[in-house]
Amino acid sequence: MEEIVIALHMHTVYSDGTGKHADLAAAGLKAGLDAILISDHNVWVQGLEGYLQKGKKRLLTLVGEEIHDQTLMKGKNHLLIFGNTRELARFAPDPQQLINQASASGGLTFIAHPIEDALPAFGEAAFNWEDWQVSGFTGIELWNQMSEFKTRATSLPKTVLHAFFPQLMTFSPLEATLKLWDALIAKNNKPVVAVGGVDAHEMRIKKGPFRVVLYPYEVQFRAITNHLLLPSPLTGNLTQDKALIYEALRAGHSFIAYDLPRSTRGFRFTVNGKDGTFWMGDTVSAEAGLTFQVRLPVRTHVRLLRNGLVVKEHMDREVLTYLTKEPGVYRAEVYLDYLGKHRAWIFSNPIYAF
Repeated sequence: MEEIVIALHMHTVYSDGTGKHADLAAAGLKAGLDAILISDHNVWVQGLEGYLQKGKKRLLTLVGEEIHDQTLMKGKNHLLIFGNTRELARFAPDPQQLINQASASGGLTFIAHPIEDALPAFGEAAFNWEDWQVSGFTGIELWNQMSEFKTRATSLPKTVLHAFFPQLMTFSPLEATLKLWDALIAKNNKPVVAVGGVDAHEMRIKKGPFRVVLYPYEVQFRAITNHLLLPSPLTGNLTQDKALIYEALRAGHSFIAYDLPRSTRGFRFTVNGKDGTFWMGDTVSAEAGLTFQVRLPVRTHVRLLRNGLVVKEHMDREVLTYLTKEPGVYRAEVYLDYLGKHRAWIFSNPIYAF
C-alpha cells in the first residue's frame, strides 16, 4: 500500500479565508503534504484543481464545499462535500436531501465539527450538527482543530496563549465526539469514516502599524492530517489521482494524525484472518479467528478498542498484537508525550469484524 498525507477542510478568499488557492497549495507543499482538499462555504469553486510542483515535490489541490443553511441565524448542520460534480448549496435547508443529492453526484459527505462549543467572549457561536435523523453520510469530522481551540479557550489568557502557540493547545478530539462516533457506527450498523480537519482560515489582524497572522495555513497543515493508504502511487494525472484519493477516503483506508510532534508515517493497523490481510476500513469474518496488529513508528502508548471499549493496551511498545474470535468494530488509538503533556497522536479508522 502507498501512504500519502493530506489535509482537508480549509477556506480561501472565496468564503471566509484570507488566502488564494495558490497560497494554500504553496503552504501545503512547504508542510510536506501530498494533497489538500479545499472546502469554501456554500460555493463550489471550479477550474482551480491541479498540481503544484517545485523540484521533486508535488502537491495536488482538490476542491469541494462546506455547505450549511445560510438563512438560519444559528448556523448549524455544516456538511463537508468532496468529489461532487455540481453546485449543491441550494439543497442546504434540508440536510437529508443535501446528503442524498451529494451521494447521487458521486460526492463524499462528512458531518463537520459535529460537537462544538461556543466562544461567546469573541462572538463565536457553536456550529455543531443538530439533525441526527439523517442517514447515508460517508462519515464525520472526528478532530477539528479550530473546534478544539474553542473548547480549550476557557479564559482570556488561555485564548491568547493558544492563538499564538497552537502547539500548546492541541490535545485530542473531544471525548464526546469519540463517543458519538462509536455510537453512530453501532446505530447505523455500517461504517462511519472518521477524518481530521484543520478548518484553516489564516486569520490576519491589523491594528495600526501592527500585523498579526494567527493560525497560518502552513502551521495548521503540519498538525492535523489524514494519512491515506492507496493501492498504487499517485501518478500526476489529475483524474486518476483524484479517484485514488476519494476512493481511499470513501473506504476509510486512512488514519487521523497529529503530525506536529513527529511524523506518523509508517503507522499500520491490520488484521489477519482466514481470507488474508485486511486494512483500516475493511470488513472481515471473525469466524475462524483473527489476529489484529498495530505497528507504530516509535515506542509509545497504544490502545486497541472494540465497540468503543479498550481490549488491550501497552504504554511503551512499537507493536500491539491481539488474537480474538469476537466480532465487533475494532480501532486503534495512539498517544505521545509532547511539550510536557500526554497528547493524542493517531486515531485509526476501524476494521469491522462480523
